[in-house]
Amino acid sequence: MAETKRDYYEVLGVDKNADENAIKKAYRVLAKKYHPDANPGDAEAEKKFKEASEAYAVLSDPQKKAQYDQFGHAAFEQGGPGWGGAGGFDFNSMDFGDIFGDLFSDFFGGGSRSRGRNNGPMKGANIRAAVHVNFEEAIFGCEKELEITLKDECQTCHGTGAKPGTSKEKCKKCDGKGQVIYTQQSLFGMVRNVQTCPECQGAGETIKEKCSDCHGTGYIANRKKIVVSVPAGIDNGQSVRLRDKGEPGINGGPRGDLLVQVMVKDHDIFQRQDMHIFSTAPISYATAALGGDILIDTVDGKVIYEVKPGTQTDTRIRLKGKGVPSLRNKDIRGDHYVTLIVQTPEKLSSEAKELLKKFDELTGDSLNAAKKYQESKGETDKADKTEKKKKKGLFS
Repeated sequence: MAETKRDYYEVLGVDKNADENAIKKAYRVLAKKYHPDANPGDAEAEKKFKEASEAYAVLSDPQKKAQYDQFGHAAFEQGGPGWGGAGGFDFNSMDFGDIFGDLFSDFFGGGSRSRGRNNGPMKGANIRAAVHVNFEEAIFGCEKELEITLKDECQTCHGTGAKPGTSKEKCKKCDGKGQVIYTQQSLFGMVRNVQTCPECQGAGETIKEKCSDCHGTGYIANRKKIVVSVPAGIDNGQSVRLRDKGEPGINGGPRGDLLVQVMVKDHDIFQRQDMHIFSTAPISYATAALGGDILIDTVDGKVIYEVKPGTQTDTRIRLKGKGVPSLRNKDIRGDHYVTLIVQTPEKLSSEAKELLKKFDELTGDSLNAAKKYQESKGETDKADKTEKKKKKGLFS
């Protein structure tokens, strides 16, 4: 009994309204996942690869897609309107080059990006560096000087890389195109694979006599000092981008960017979370009980805060607008949250001790609570013993 074929749209995971790009994208994902070269010896993967290829062969062809939408699989059975002999399809006559150009580049070392390279202008590579700032500098912003190595155009050859009096030559291997085309045998016949020319590295030109100063690169490395403006509110690990401060472009392309990662040092008393700052502040027992003004350290300096009477230790208060500025709007700031810690005095004078004992007597006599409990427990135990003796005399 012949195996029932799955719906082609279901195979590719697209709906019937999918356009050509969506169909191609879906097939490329499946082809790369199940291709035999990526799954050697896996019969199930090969089966799924063939199934996806058959679905793509139909749905990527407007005429075959229309026939399939009208007649289903019957359109390609023997005698059907789309019948092509030998099972309904002639894969070797179909053009899979656009799909497998990228696919085979991945399998055989080219990489999909090399296929699209040419000898036109290209932006230079980005450079990464780091600066260290303290906590307050990250909160309010600052400027830091950074010394890095940057490439500049060679003044001897003016960036050509060729010895003065000579010039570059058109690459003979790629005929100046910057790309070479290879053909490879695949499951569906010969497939064209476009790769960057290994001779000229995609430039389309070669240098016969190199400049003695830059050795053919066209650039000279120099140490430079660059001022980095660190914005207010930046957090540890975030980066500042300095445009056009990276590697020089290729074939007249723009320079890359300099990406400076900001490393923020820890603070002795402040901790940061997003736009908020957290810290602790000590208060005396008397201030906690009676209330009063205390001084609290913030990134803006000391501020006066009025403590309410009866404040307990670990009470958290909020100082609105004393936190971190927003990177997008410096007028917006987070808050500073302070946890109040009631301090217990370690050394007391005799007079202070007597006053504290008197205070304790007036507020619950907590110093004698244990003694009173023991005396009360002793009276209870004595009463219990007396009761036991009475009962023993009664029943003896």
